[in-house]
Amino acid sequence: MTIKNEEAYLKLSEYTLNHGQDRHDRTGVGTRSIFGYQMRFNLQDGFPLLTTKKVPFKLIASELLWFIKGDTNIRYLLQHNNNIWNEWAFKNWVESDAYTGPNMDDFGVRAQQDEEFNKIYQEQMQLFKQYILEDDDFAERFGHLGEVYGKQWRNWQSSQGETIDQLKQVIHDIKTNPNSRRLIVSAWNPEDIPSMALPPCHTLFQFYVEDGRLSCQLYQRSGDIFLGVPFNIASYALLTHLVAHECGLEVGEFIQTFGDAHIYHNHFTQVRTQLERDMLALPTLQINQDKQSIFDIELEDLSISGYEPHPSIKAPVAV
Repeated sequence: MTIKNEEAYLKLSEYTLNHGQDRHDRTGVGTRSIFGYQMRFNLQDGFPLLTTKKVPFKLIASELLWFIKGDTNIRYLLQHNNNIWNEWAFKNWVESDAYTGPNMDDFGVRAQQDEEFNKIYQEQMQLFKQYILEDDDFAERFGHLGEVYGKQWRNWQSSQGETIDQLKQVIHDIKTNPNSRRLIVSAWNPEDIPSMALPPCHTLFQFYVEDGRLSCQLYQRSGDIFLGVPFNIASYALLTHLVAHECGLEVGEFIQTFGDAHIYHNHFTQVRTQLERDMLALPTLQINQDKQSIFDIELEDLSISGYEPHPSIKAPVAV
């Protein structure tokens, strides 16, 4: 049964907070985690952008378009004032021989604990962003995040040296063979994992066509429930809308299946604050009808209306 609005997400948060297992993790922050969980969203009920805290649609849309373009360099994101991938690229810079600034070891944790260090960190980050935007050579060297999502979606390299455009192929298959059980795009490429700034959290998605409606199921190996999952819900809902738009279909469900779904220990207070808030009406998505192909869509072609959420809730990113 589909749970309307964002209740499915809030139930995930509450269940994990109350029943999850406390675990150590690679970031050193620690998580409260559950394994194996599924949420369903009926996209006919509205666009699933959370209302119990403000979630920035433009950031979600620009990141998705970045994936769709096959891009792996954060310059495009920074040009659209999107900073959600900065920390991983910044880490590559401060750990390189080219970096000559203040010591940035464990910058994520130190910035949270030391106000003076946080000021230094912010100064270095601003400098890094300026270099990415203004210096082509610097952007080429330090802006890339490895063979992350966009590369795998649009430019998977086969063992025979061929290039596979998974996203273009799956759209073609939806149009020509909508009953196929192979409408799958995978971001998990074991050979390329070592070169990625962050191995894919949303590893594989599959489409399903029924009664003229397109549904999408995502398998997510790892989900940061408070910060990451709200983005993932909206991003894959948007992807489903865009693919349905090109294929002449209505939208159906978005289904999100998790491996390890977790709340970071330093997000507990924020999660409890969110759970105390009432759900509000979901917004509506608008797509420029003059653009038919998903590959022609730009940020200005996408908008939402009727979005009046509760205020945002800030929390630190674990890197």
